[in-house]
Amino acid sequence: MPIPQLSAADLNLLRQYDSPTISNVIELFEIQPRTAGYMDGRIRACFPEMPPIVGYAATATMHCAFPRTQGAVYSSLDEQVSRFADFPGPPIVVFQDLDDPPAAATFGEIMCSTYQAFGAVGLITSGAARDLDQVRRLGFSVFSNGAICSHGYSHIVSIQIPVRVGGIAVLPGDLLHGDANGVTAIPHAIASEVAQVAAEYVAAEAVILDFTKSGSNDVKQFTAARQECFRQLADLSKRVCLKRAP
Repeated sequence: MPIPQLSAADLNLLRQYDSPTISNVIELFEIQPRTAGYMDGRIRACFPEMPPIVGYAATATMHCAFPRTQGAVYSSLDEQVSRFADFPGPPIVVFQDLDDPPAAATFGEIMCSTYQAFGAVGLITSGAARDLDQVRRLGFSVFSNGAICSHGYSHIVSIQIPVRVGGIAVLPGDLLHGDANGVTAIPHAIASEVAQVAAEYVAAEAVILDFTKSGSNDVKQFTAARQECFRQLADLSKRVCLKRAP
């Protein structure tokens, strides 16, 4: 099945917002439970100072605890990057570490340099990281559940299959957004609309934030600001839901 393509303009818009804002906007569409579609606290940004990334999931699984039965340690890396051409936009590598608990790092400087050279904008793994200083200098965003100094017997087991990372299923080509706050999946069906209405969501929240910066301690004014914010958000949700109604 072809992966839906989002315009470069919409991808750029999504990169302008943090992942909590993107998650909040997705909620407006009421297409999934509010507890669905985002990775849990095991997946953390290794470099939280880096800006948000948006891209298409290039999925893979990896083992580090035991030697592979055939081939070299990174023999599947060539095939993996060759498949980046399948995506309609920038890939984000997503590894499910099959070892439990993680036995060694699932990525380091060489792998991240390679992925970046072939157009990837980041990497997410349920396993561990290493070479963090070197990868930071690359300006390559990575997310992991910790760090381990050795790569052990790391080898890619499979690519472009459904994986489970951070408590959610990730399919090849899923649209992901990640930053210091975590990683969320943006449903393809609403991705363009999420990009387009995010500014309105931020403007509605600004009604409350502007009050808090005003220096006023009038509770009635605060209540009015909150009610106006909620009214705008309710109207926005109603509008996007009606637009999608059959």
